[in-house]
Order: sequence, then C-alpha cells, then structure tokens
Amino acid sequence: MSSAFEEYFAGLKGKKIAVLGLGVSNRPLVRLLLEYGCDVVGCDRTPREKLDPEVLELEKLGCRLHVGDGYLEGVEAELLFRTPGMHPNNPAIEALRGRGAQVTSEMEVFFEVCPCTILAVTGSDGKTTTTTLISEMLKAAGKTVWLGGNIGTPLLPLVRQMKPGDYAVVELSSFQLMDMKRSPQRAVITNLAPNHLDIHRDMEEYVDAKKNIFRHQDSSGLLILNADNAITAAFRGNGQTRFFSRLGKAHVCLEEGVICRGGEKVLETSDILIPGVHNVENYMAAIAMVEGLVDDDVIRHVARTFGGVEHRIELVRVKDGVKFYNDSIASSPSRTIAGLRSFRQKVILIAGGYDKHIPYDVLGPEICAHVKKLFLGGATGEKIRAAVLACPEYDPRELEIVDCGSFEPAVRAAAAAAKDGDVVLMSPASAAFDQFKNFMVRGDFYKKLVKEL
Repeated sequence: MSSAFEEYFAGLKGKKIAVLGLGVSNRPLVRLLLEYGCDVVGCDRTPREKLDPEVLELEKLGCRLHVGDGYLEGVEAELLFRTPGMHPNNPAIEALRGRGAQVTSEMEVFFEVCPCTILAVTGSDGKTTTTTLISEMLKAAGKTVWLGGNIGTPLLPLVRQMKPGDYAVVELSSFQLMDMKRSPQRAVITNLAPNHLDIHRDMEEYVDAKKNIFRHQDSSGLLILNADNAITAAFRGNGQTRFFSRLGKAHVCLEEGVICRGGEKVLETSDILIPGVHNVENYMAAIAMVEGLVDDDVIRHVARTFGGVEHRIELVRVKDGVKFYNDSIASSPSRTIAGLRSFRQKVILIAGGYDKHIPYDVLGPEICAHVKKLFLGGATGEKIRAAVLACPEYDPRELEIVDCGSFEPAVRAAAAAAKDGDVVLMSPASAAFDQFKNFMVRGDFYKKLVKEL
C-alpha cells in the first residue's frame, strides 16, 4: 500500500510548480519535486551573481531560476510553495492565486503526509529551547524523534524514513502557521507578546496566526498554555487544554522550588542545568507536553545533563570549577541583559563586536549589577565601556574592565582571570560581523577556544 507521501508527490508529476524562496529550507523541497518529475521554477530575490553554488546545482538538475529584481514577474504555476518569510497575502502571491494557483508550504504538506505523531511548539519567546527539551526527553525515553521546522531542519524530505511509532517535534513560527489548515496532535504556546509587527499587519493577525497551532485539532488534541501570559491564558482548545504557571496554581506549577504536575512532584528547579527563570518555564511547558510519554526519572536526567540550545546561554565546559557559557546569540544589549539576569552570582563577561549603531546606555547599570570582571573587544568595546563608566553605580574596586582589542584575546584573558566557582559568559551585546560571518561562527570559535584551554 502506498503511503500518503508517495500518493501526494506522485500526484504532482508533470505539474508546473513555483517555489518562492531558495533558502536552506526550500532547497531539499526543490530536489524532491524534481525527483518526482515536476516542472519546477525557483524564485528568489538574490541576484544571480550572489547565488550559492547549491542553488546553481538545482538549476543543473532541471529547476528554472527566476532571480534578482522582478523575480516574481511572469511566473506561471499550478501550485505555489511559499517561503515562511513571505506574507500569504503578498500581491505577487495573490496574483498567482487569482490565476488559479493553489498556495501551500513545505510545512503544510509535511503535516498532510507525516505518518507519525506530531508535537509542535510556538510562542514569542522560548520556542527553540522548549522544542529541543521535548525532543531530548523523548529521545532519552528511547523514542525515535525527528526535530525540525523553524528550528532549522526541513522535515518533508525525511518523511520517507519516518515510521508510525516515531515522533516529529516541530517548532513553528507565526509565518509558518498563517495559512496552516492542520494542527498537531499536541501543541504548546509558550507565551505571546508583540513580535514581527514589521511583517504582520497588526497584533491581531499575529495572534490569529499562532492560534492555527490548535485551531484544527479535534477532541483528541492536547493544548498546553502559559497561564501567566494574559493572551494565552484566554485560549481554549478543541480537545484537552492544560496550563502551566510559575506564579500560581495550574496543572504544571511551581511549589517551593519544585515543578509539580497534577499535584505530584516532578523536578526540583535546582536540578536544571541551564540558568534563568525563563528556562524553568520552558521546562514546565515541556513537562506538560510529554505527560504519558516520558517517565519522570527521564525528565530529571535531561534536566541534569542538558546544557542548552547552541549559542543560547549554552554551557560549553566546566574546567577547574569554572563554568564557561556561550551566549553568542546575544547581538544586542537587551539579549545580553537577559543573559546576565540568568545567573545568581556576578559573572566574568566577554562583550563587544560589530557596531550596529545602537545605544548601549541600558547595558551600563546591568553590567554594574551583574559583572565582576569585564573583558572587551571589537568595535563596540569602547561604547560598552563608556556606558559602564557613565553609570552612577560603577565602582572600579568592584568591577575590573579590560580592553583586549579583539575577540580571541578577550576570551583568553577572561579564562586566565577565572577561578574555581566563577562563571565566564560570552554574551557580546553586538553583532558578529566585525570578525565573523554570523553569531553561529562566533559561537563555534568561542567553543573551540574554551575546549583548547
């Protein structure tokens, strides 16, 4: 008997299909469509001279390219796969729809043909960590898990390897959810706050998109919501709705430093390796999501061993009693402030990088309150120093500032200054482009330096 996947793609043979956006997530989709004999045109704003070799390889395989300015002009298609970053009501999409094109997305088709149970996470903050925690808990319980979606891995090309007893754990953005007509069996909304209003028409559209994660569930569905968030607290699912709360009573709640579920103790927050109250909430959401699928001892094992999502207050190494954390994702003062507030003790901070010409004034008081030694490098180093020196709370006897010029000397100097019991946090409050391609390359280089110590 043929699978839903085979039936869907076999039915596309010979059809004219346009794929909008040739970023990392859509490239495996193009290969898949070509494999099944589709007539594929790939559309991307990037001019031809700046295309990746991988995109040019797709052209050799038979994909026609419409790229650069006017990349959506003159496109004809029976089926349109839009990139998540493109609004479904984009005029070009509307025009194609008006000419009879059906509009879908890689994620929507995945939900249609996936043979296994789907668990999905959305929200304004904490999506990636919560999705990863659910995946780690299921894997530690011996389940076969497929992790992807907005978290980075395109799942549709992997469907042929999935079995009915597996679990797909998916992070979903508001853009992916906007025109979804299916919902997962289990869903979490971590929280909602104003976000992406540069693309969404208004807050109402943003919230409405998020609701698609549970809107199409039936009575067997499970919806997990944050009771402490005013927006999510008002939602109700079509099946079972359960709440988690750090501040009050709920199905999963906090009682004297212990996360409890249904009145039973599950996890002491002191066992959670990754720091910050926001991560306590992420664990609460994950614990609610895996109820009935994962034993509590497995949850405790994950809490004691999971070092965090890469580049987000990620524990890299403990050496001679010193904990080294990688928070390379922190490319702005607000991100670094969140990182600093995650630790109960004053830290040794490595900061500075590419100058995006944003103010650093707000960072000064936070560094004075949470940092005992500051090692600076990069173009913003002087700005960060000035913000600290301008702070009335600054005391040179309590806070040592060292200008190191660039990233590597700052890392080595911070490591040399650290003693047993210290926390060394690389949280630059700046973009990486002065020395690195992106924050991920910077984070990888930091980890390499730390592991070589």
